[in-house]
Amino acid sequence: MMNLSQTGQPTALFELDRADHVRADPDALSELMGMRARLMKLHGLTPELDDNGCIKWGSLTEADPDAELVFLGLDGDRGCFAAVPKRPVQVQRGEFMATITRLHDRQFGIYAGARSLVDWHARHRFCAQCGAHTTIGKGGWQRNCVNPDCGASHFPRTDPVTIMTIERREEDGSRRLLLGRGLGWPGNLYSALAGFVEPGETIEEAVRREVMEEAGIPVAQVRYLASQAWPMPSQLMLGCTGVTFHEHIVVDRTELEDARWFSEEQVREVMSGRPGLFEAPPRYAIAHKLLRMWLEKV
Repeated sequence: MMNLSQTGQPTALFELDRADHVRADPDALSELMGMRARLMKLHGLTPELDDNGCIKWGSLTEADPDAELVFLGLDGDRGCFAAVPKRPVQVQRGEFMATITRLHDRQFGIYAGARSLVDWHARHRFCAQCGAHTTIGKGGWQRNCVNPDCGASHFPRTDPVTIMTIERREEDGSRRLLLGRGLGWPGNLYSALAGFVEPGETIEEAVRREVMEEAGIPVAQVRYLASQAWPMPSQLMLGCTGVTFHEHIVVDRTELEDARWFSEEQVREVMSGRPGLFEAPPRYAIAHKLLRMWLEKV
């Protein structure tokens, strides 16, 4: 199984010890919430960053006294926490993209986990089963219904999304790559097609369905490559590659502004940083890494 780090590209790892054994131990959690504990500095869901793009941390005394705190994990022997917003925070895509553009590569995984987790808590204060209030549990990795007749436990959700590079091979041996442009995307940005995995669907089925729906292209072989957490709000991007022998594109204008084939030379020119026919996905996105993997024939 291939991962992104094998292509020379940084992988956005969650660089804390998740310490599951601590989450269910109230005494251990309490001991970690002392003066050495660290609190991720968030304004709503937006992190405070230093000049190097690294997340700033403070002490737990800086949190609102009434705020719920989630245990992110251990940095050595120090507990790391984040505060849940008092109400759901609406973040525009442009604001989110501006934030992660400034974020250091090695910080993306920690931010993705923290953002997804505190956002989920802010939006799930009531039980989906009976409507009663819920309280935080297991260090923030669970919410429990307070209704004794219900008592349901709820867990943070992750939504799987396939994102795929689709290749068409020509009779002369050359390769073409299918890329699309979403509605309202800035500049001349093109990227790999993507879409949510539906209930009861495999990754391979989702790749074939999404490409057919968005571009009218049937896909034969599908292969998984790598994944990336994407906190908008809590997606897991499943990077895949596929092969097709069909050329004619039928764009679904409710999903995409455009989709087209690009030659290997055109993609290589753009990914080298030179002006080309399109703008490449940003370097921190798995789409950028998938394009590099396609060029390297991974």
